Amino acid sequence: MAKAKPNTAQVAASLAEPLLEQMGLRLWDIRFEKEGGVWFLRFFIDKEGGVDINDCERFSRAIDPVLDAADPIEQSYCLEVSSPGVERELTRPWHFEENLGRKVNARLIRAKNGIREFSGILESYEDGVAVIRDEENDMTLSVAKSEAAYVRLQDDFDYSKGEDQ
Repeated sequence: MAKAKPNTAQVAASLAEPLLEQMGLRLWDIRFEKEGGVWFLRFFIDKEGGVDINDCERFSRAIDPVLDAADPIEQSYCLEVSSPGVERELTRPWHFEENLGRKVNARLIRAKNGIREFSGILESYEDGVAVIRDEENDMTLSVAKSEAAYVRLQDDFDYSKGEDQ
């Protein structure tokens, strides 16, 4: 059986990995997607303590000539580099494993036991199945990654407190 040809995002990720490592960054996610009539190559980068606009700009300037030289994308596209955000989507097994014990929000593609959206503590992740404990409703749900529209970290920052408090 022939090995599947890597898709555009996989090729771009492999070009980016050495740069990211050199810069002390890591690739959280990458997407090559079309919105309207425009294609976007989106890198979501992260590092310990989080990234800022300078990290995004630095990586964008570094990856742009690498992509131009390799020319892995046939059509024109817009390059975007950003943080995955505080409510980042968990898409890869290591995302789930790294965030065990944290609060998450999940939305199912189809309701399960009458529930489509819920929040709780990510208790475990194994073989593509996340176990989320909803303490408020005293229940635990097992959700296969294939059943979820998304699983995202929940922003638990207390916005009622000022910076000085």
